[in-house]
Amino acid sequence: MEIWDSIVEQQRLGVRCILVTILEVRGSVPGLLGAKALIGDDGLIAGTLGGGRVEAMAISTAQELLRTRKAVCEERCWNLQRDVGMTCGGEMRFLFESVGSELTWHIVIFGAGHVAQALVAVLGRLACKVDAIDTRSEWLQRLPAARNIRTHLVGDYVDGVSLITPESFVLSLTKGHSFDGPVLREIFKLHPAVPYVGVIGSASKRVVLRAGIAGTWHR
Repeated sequence: MEIWDSIVEQQRLGVRCILVTILEVRGSVPGLLGAKALIGDDGLIAGTLGGGRVEAMAISTAQELLRTRKAVCEERCWNLQRDVGMTCGGEMRFLFESVGSELTWHIVIFGAGHVAQALVAVLGRLACKVDAIDTRSEWLQRLPAARNIRTHLVGDYVDGVSLITPESFVLSLTKGHSFDGPVLREIFKLHPAVPYVGVIGSASKRVVLRAGIAGTWHR
C-alpha cells in the first residue's frame, strides 16, 4: 500500500503528481504488468516500473507532463530496443495519469533570514508549494523541512526569478534594498501581472525601492 499512501499524502499537501502504470508487456521486459510508480517534479516518489533505462524514461516523460501544468491521462508505448536503447527487444505500454491537485498557492520567497524562517515554518503545514531562494547555504539549511518546501542556492537573488510563474505569490525578504531592488525590477519586467508581491522594510526603504524600480512598477 506504499504507493497509495504516497498518493494520499501528496493529495493532502495539494501536490500534483503523475501515476504511471504498466498496461501491457510484450517479449523481454524489466517491469511487471500492473506495476505502478508515482512521480513528482523531483523524480520518483514511490513504486517502481522495473528500474533501468525504461523507468528513467518514464520518469522524464512524467516530469515533462507535469511541466505543462495540465490534467493528464494518456498512453505511451515504447519498443525497448528502438525507443529506449535497451538490449532486450520487448515492448511496454504505459498509462500516465494526473493525481493530486495543482496547488492553489505557489509562493516564492527571496531570502531565508529570520522572517523567512518563521514564515516557512507556518507555510510548511499548509497546502501550498514554496520555493525559498538565498545566496547563503547556511540559512537555507536552517529552514524547516517539509515536503512542500524546496530550497534553491543561487549566486545572485535575481537567478531565482526563473522560478516565478504568472500565478505565483512573491515575497522579497532579502538582506536589504540593494538586493530587493534588482529582484523586483526583474519580476515586474517578466511577470507584471503576478497576483501578489510583498517586500519587508521601513517606510524609507519603500521610497528608495519605488524610486529604484520606476518604469517597471505599474501598481
